[in-house]
Amino acid sequence: MRHLLRTPAGIAGTLLVALMVILAIAGPLIWGAEAERIDSAAILQGASAAHPLGTDNLGRDILARVLVGGRLSLGLALIATLIGAVAGVLLGALPSVLPRRAARLVTGTVNALVAFPGLLLAMFTAVIAGLGARGAVLGIGAALAPGFARLTQTLAASVAGADYVSVARMLGVSRWRVLTRHVLPNIAEPLILNLTQALGGALIALAGMSFLGLGVQPPSFDWGRLLFDGFGRIYATPAVALGPAAAIALAGIGFNLLGDVLARAASRRATPPGEGAGRAVPEVGELGEPDQDAVLEVRDLTVAFPGGVTPVRGLSLTVAPGEIVGLVGESGSGKSLTASAIGGLVPYPGEVSAGRLRLCGADLDELPEQERRKLLGTSLAMVFQDPMASLNPALRIGGQLAEVATVHQGASRTEAFARAVDRLEHVRIPEPAARARQHPHELSGGMRQRAVIAMGLMGEPRLIIADEPTTALDVTVQREILRLLREVTDETGAATLFISHDIAVIGELCHRVVVMYAGRVVEELPVEGLASDAAHPYTRALVASLPDMETDRSRPLASIPGRQPSPAEVPDGCAFADRCELASAKCAELPPLIPYRAGHRVACWEAK
Repeated sequence: MRHLLRTPAGIAGTLLVALMVILAIAGPLIWGAEAERIDSAAILQGASAAHPLGTDNLGRDILARVLVGGRLSLGLALIATLIGAVAGVLLGALPSVLPRRAARLVTGTVNALVAFPGLLLAMFTAVIAGLGARGAVLGIGAALAPGFARLTQTLAASVAGADYVSVARMLGVSRWRVLTRHVLPNIAEPLILNLTQALGGALIALAGMSFLGLGVQPPSFDWGRLLFDGFGRIYATPAVALGPAAAIALAGIGFNLLGDVLARAASRRATPPGEGAGRAVPEVGELGEPDQDAVLEVRDLTVAFPGGVTPVRGLSLTVAPGEIVGLVGESGSGKSLTASAIGGLVPYPGEVSAGRLRLCGADLDELPEQERRKLLGTSLAMVFQDPMASLNPALRIGGQLAEVATVHQGASRTEAFARAVDRLEHVRIPEPAARARQHPHELSGGMRQRAVIAMGLMGEPRLIIADEPTTALDVTVQREILRLLREVTDETGAATLFISHDIAVIGELCHRVVVMYAGRVVEELPVEGLASDAAHPYTRALVASLPDMETDRSRPLASIPGRQPSPAEVPDGCAFADRCELASAKCAELPPLIPYRAGHRVACWEAK
């Protein structure tokens, strides 16, 4: 309301719409009898004191009929708009639910309907449905549906890549539930704003249909029908036609102004929320026997995208129960895509291949889809970098956490909510019952991240993947989150894969460190040896770039010259050679990841 009354356009739109709504409610009650009273002595009169807009061919007062006709005009416009909105939203949302081929067919249908002239589509539908108000309403609804479908399709695509949608899919939530619970609530605002503007367009279009004789038929009347009746007399007595024309124009302008002001207000407060097969270059070696003790075992994992883009190349790692393994590297090294590949969240058209991908002793590639989703939903907990992207802003915290229990554990809503409150208390969120009834924006950044961790604990996770969960937090809150992750790991015995670009955080939290560069693992070593025993030049450079209390502040901070190659430009040999002081001709060949010391592997020809 504050935005509506801030500008002249908003004030005008609000007043006009309010006037039309009041007129639709009160008009028939006050002037209904006058609008229907036949006066044979006053047939086809012009404007006068008794009849300001004249009379019709039965002597009925046109002004009274204009005031009464607002109810039918607005009512039919509202019904037509709702028909168009419901049909359009369902049509536009179908691609998010249907398989890919069916989705493409629906998308093509929407594109064809959008290209078809709306007025012709309305008239065609009205003729088939039959002349009269019903046919006109269906026709206008059919004309509005493609626009709503295109808008819904675009908005749904922008939300479909959000982390909270990915989490829901990983949990095995059905496509329809993902659509109705996670996608549509977060695109409702622009759809409602479009509904306001569409209402004005529907009102004018329905008046046009009635004026053409395709809409409301006698003895019923709306503004379009009154305009049709008076148009033949417009040159002799203009008032008989100008009255309903003015009502149509004012109502249409009011709804359009209102919708425009609301859309601008929403845009000002909105905050911005992601040839042939890829050239896969896996470092395939002997897989050996599966590690029965590992919670997570990955061998030769490769993620490729079309155009020769391969962000992850032949990655191998294991994580044991109760162990925290740090995955570290610069931005773009493939850390987050590794986590997405493990959780089955790599977006299309990415292709994931692995020699072995085992979770809790089960080979994920060999499991049926339903069992795979159930295993990931109950045994894997993912904590993303931005909790506001991981939590659905349209839902309360408790409801989002409870979804895990209702989907995978068959709990009732009451039981699931009680467990959600218990998990929030477990991660030391104060007043957990009250927080469970709040939306994500009502919590601080640290509390939101705790809530995401609590969501992972709704089941009984055997593996926790934390993808840079402390990046957006201040140092004090960051330390609290790290302590909480360590406590959760110790308490549950879960394996934890902690992803970060901050080697200091890795050194503080983890037991073992896996260093990635340009999509490959270049070194793996115990965290105790990170500062003194690192063998790869890249790892040593990362450690050297970390300032401490003894750093000489009069000199520039240490840095690594050059830049990491993009996933499409990774050379066949050592990707770090261009930035390495120890590089030699041997580095034109790809160094294998081989044992260096006990529990220590390195991929470097010049390792020392």
